[in-house]
Amino acid sequence: MSSDATTQSGTKPAQKWYPVEDDPQPKKVRKSIRPTKLRESLQPGAVLILLAGRFRGKRVVLLKHLSQGVLLVTGPFKINGVPLRRVNHRYVIATSARVDLSGIDEQTLEKVSAPDYFTKEKSKEKKTEEAFFQQGEKPEKKKVASSRAADQKAIDQALLANIKKEPFLGSYLATSFYLRKGDKPHEMRW
Repeated sequence: MSSDATTQSGTKPAQKWYPVEDDPQPKKVRKSIRPTKLRESLQPGAVLILLAGRFRGKRVVLLKHLSQGVLLVTGPFKINGVPLRRVNHRYVIATSARVDLSGIDEQTLEKVSAPDYFTKEKSKEKKTEEAFFQQGEKPEKKKVASSRAADQKAIDQALLANIKKEPFLGSYLATSFYLRKGDKPHEMRW
């Protein structure tokens, strides 16, 4: 077989020499990055039910869409104890209930929706022998930063005024969602 026959059929002829060490080849990525497509029911002001995490089963109010498919939600804290949080849109159920978001301070909302707002400060304390032996003692309770508490109050104040205008909305947000025996979630109207 001649070399012309192999190139015409579509296969490459074998190399005559190979390198001693393999050159690292970049990994081929076949996935394309697409923007997150959110459900139409996830509009700001919608009441959502959290399905996972520490506050699962709680009803919260959607404040804003953040980057990477994350939603900014709040309880309000005074009603059901859910603070300002980021939640993945896959772990919520949107209900038909709506809350009017008029009156919320836009500056505070922009400050809270910044990417570095929820990052945790790293502790500079190194683990020592003394800390190891103090494990039996109760650790100090983590204190919430006063600026975070002030932001929570600023957003919740306007939200609570709008919630009080609607009858039964406050008690609806305060109750947790749960399923009883025989409940069929696929037949429920949200």
